[in-house]
Amino acid sequence: MSPTLTLVSHLLCPYVQRAAIALHEKGVPFERVVIDLANKPRWFLDISPLGKVPLLKVRRPDGSEAVLFESNVICEYLEETQPGARLHPEDPLTRAEHRAWMEFGSAILADLWGYETTQDAAVFEQKRLALAAKFERLEATLGDGPYFAGSSFSLVDAVFAPVFRYFEVFDAISDSRVFDGKPRLNAWRQALAARPSVRDAVVPEYPQHLMAFLRKHQAHLLTLAA
Repeated sequence: MSPTLTLVSHLLCPYVQRAAIALHEKGVPFERVVIDLANKPRWFLDISPLGKVPLLKVRRPDGSEAVLFESNVICEYLEETQPGARLHPEDPLTRAEHRAWMEFGSAILADLWGYETTQDAAVFEQKRLALAAKFERLEATLGDGPYFAGSSFSLVDAVFAPVFRYFEVFDAISDSRVFDGKPRLNAWRQALAARPSVRDAVVPEYPQHLMAFLRKHQAHLLTLAA
């Protein structure tokens, strides 16, 4: 039987990666369809209210199809409906705290967008400092690891793994120094990078695709290469 779940994706989108990581952690079979956001197909625009990825197409038992949009909504649906490892804490208060940190991860992505696309040195430095400050807050929150909440992988980890993946490419160009003096954060980054679900959330050519994206935007970051 073909999968009942289809993840509509883009090769670089960190929000897509959240959903893909959750699907891999659940061990749920799914189909993946990759689109070009610079040339969105008509069928995609017809079913995507915001014109964004990810979308999760869910085939109902009667053969009809539902379409979910927004990554956190998709992740919550997977947590509520799919078997496999639980990715949210059982305690309601702790679960709410995790959801709040997921939103914090989205705020970091907003800063990252400016960091990677700006051509202006002053804006770049502003975004670098904003990222460093947010990572400092995370460092103060983390425990002994290896994951956000200790030994259990959670949806918070699924949110932050794509954030840290960016810096595997960025810091190969020029050291951002945003992780300096943050041993717990660095240990968390390493644990997430080694996780199979995190590795499998992107294609092997991800670094090359990201570099092409930076060149397309004539990113200031590229001017800092040694």
